Amino acid sequence: MQKDGHIRVLPAQVANKVAAGEVVERPASVVKEMVENSLDAGAERIEVTITAGGRKLIAVRDNGGGMNRTDALMCIERQSTSKIRDVHDIERIATLGFRGEAIPSIASVSRFTLKTRDSQSDAGTELILQGGTLQAVNDIGTPVGTVVEVRDLFYNVPARRKFLRAYQTEQGHIKNAFVCNALAHPEVGFTLSCDGRESYTLPSGALLCDRVRELFGTEYVEKLKPVESSMAGIRVYGYAGVPGSGAREREQQYVFVNRRPATAAVITYAVRQAYAIRDGGTRPALILFIEMEPGLVDVNVHPAKKEVRFKQSSSVREAVIAALSAALKGVVGAETQRKELRIVKPGELDGAVTLRSLDRASAAAASGVKTRRHDAWAPGLKREERVGLKHLPDYEQGFASPAVPLPAAPVAVSAPLIELPEDGAPWKWCRVIGELQGCYLLLETDSGCVTVDQRAAAERILYERLLEHNEESPPLSQKLLIPQTVRLAPADAERLRGNLEALNSMGFRIADFGDDHFMVEALPAVLGETDSRELLVGIAAEIATSGRRRGSVRWREELTARTIARTGASGCFKYSVAEAEKLVRRLAECRMPYTSPQGRPTMIFTAYTELERKFGKKR
Repeated sequence: MQKDGHIRVLPAQVANKVAAGEVVERPASVVKEMVENSLDAGAERIEVTITAGGRKLIAVRDNGGGMNRTDALMCIERQSTSKIRDVHDIERIATLGFRGEAIPSIASVSRFTLKTRDSQSDAGTELILQGGTLQAVNDIGTPVGTVVEVRDLFYNVPARRKFLRAYQTEQGHIKNAFVCNALAHPEVGFTLSCDGRESYTLPSGALLCDRVRELFGTEYVEKLKPVESSMAGIRVYGYAGVPGSGAREREQQYVFVNRRPATAAVITYAVRQAYAIRDGGTRPALILFIEMEPGLVDVNVHPAKKEVRFKQSSSVREAVIAALSAALKGVVGAETQRKELRIVKPGELDGAVTLRSLDRASAAAASGVKTRRHDAWAPGLKREERVGLKHLPDYEQGFASPAVPLPAAPVAVSAPLIELPEDGAPWKWCRVIGELQGCYLLLETDSGCVTVDQRAAAERILYERLLEHNEESPPLSQKLLIPQTVRLAPADAERLRGNLEALNSMGFRIADFGDDHFMVEALPAVLGETDSRELLVGIAAEIATSGRRRGSVRWREELTARTIARTGASGCFKYSVAEAEKLVRRLAECRMPYTSPQGRPTMIFTAYTELERKFGKKR
């Protein structure tokens, strides 16, 4: 590279290639830009065709307004646009494209052909460009609308081309871009063909619910709640996933601002807040539309227009939180559902008091239970912030049965001792003495008391059983009575394809049916009854967040086992005495009983000496 210190204007071809670096990240970027142009042209039908993941060919055909010869020649020039006339138009952009950079940028890094005709022209126009240079202009016969063909993308920029991923990976990104636009415009018909096969054929004039069902399947729709709300001139609508019901990653969250696939930090925060108390901070599926006056949103803050900025971000935040909260009202996630606190006196299994809330405690007091004041921590309060519980039963004085019959406790204090072998076990013996909130077991051991997280413990047990089966003998499979067909999002489907070998080695029987469909014929026997779609989505999400170590089959097996364990243990609550003892015994026999496969603690130990110190006792 020559450096002489002088400033000069870049040649047009170089400037276009520089601009292409911002506009054309990969083949999916071309699909996005061309489809958006078709939508701005008023197309009612858009057909997308790709070959070899978009490297060899990307073709987008529409029946929109088209262009005459003059406009066609003008559109290949930089900063040429029909969307903006003066600076004030930038503040109220209502179209998807407006900068006039897409076509010249794409043409500069490909062999580019444009065919178009408007309704006032007798003949159409064909432009042929190579590397951004106009080669030919022809009169042709073509229907009203536009056809763009992009061949050999990055053929003249080998440094960019070598960074493209495998065909299937690029195809997955293209499908994601296609799905986003198809969701945003259900009234428009879309077709996507990949290497001669139709992946999607979506009719025009559809409703949003129909479009979601066509793209993701009926099972997906059944786990969504409709969203519809308006506040301060901001309309929020779409569908929100039920907490704890499956898809949990951001790629399952589609957010549109004025029907533009985009997001902003304030939206991410609002979604997280709306779900935080329902699903432990995870991110369920979401298809959310936010509509407002164009002048209240800036869509020109990101080179690829992926992010937007709001003039009144607080109003947007409150509108999104209110809309999602209203849609999820009465829906409680599996992670934070209010569980029962069961307190049992020795030997009592019938008529035990169950406290569902402080109000239930008050009811117990009203039925004749003597009470005294205690201080306790309440969920969500800091350690300094205490709340007085005025109506906790005084168990020293005994209590009468409440008027309303309450369920019996599943675990008794008089449970027998569980003796364990000394080698590797976290304790010599233990006794299950109770259960808290439906998700914690209290244990008495030889050296202290232990609080066990039931779900984390179940995950660890299931994880080690899966891997042990794989080491010692082929895992047992449970054939499904009726095979399940699962359709995944394009990116999830691509990740799953790369791990089918590991999955099938662990007791699955999964076949790739193409077009992001998978046939699940069997599951590992240790899973019991598990939703296949939720399981596959969870595995794909885990792969996305854990990176790639190609060639490491063992790593893929461990990754899969972690996901299976997390999904298979999601409902492990309300154990009986026998089930609780079995869980504790199996946990103690694990190679690593102290953490879940994800690294969360399975138990918290408090030594008797620590209790004595806290209570101010001396030996």
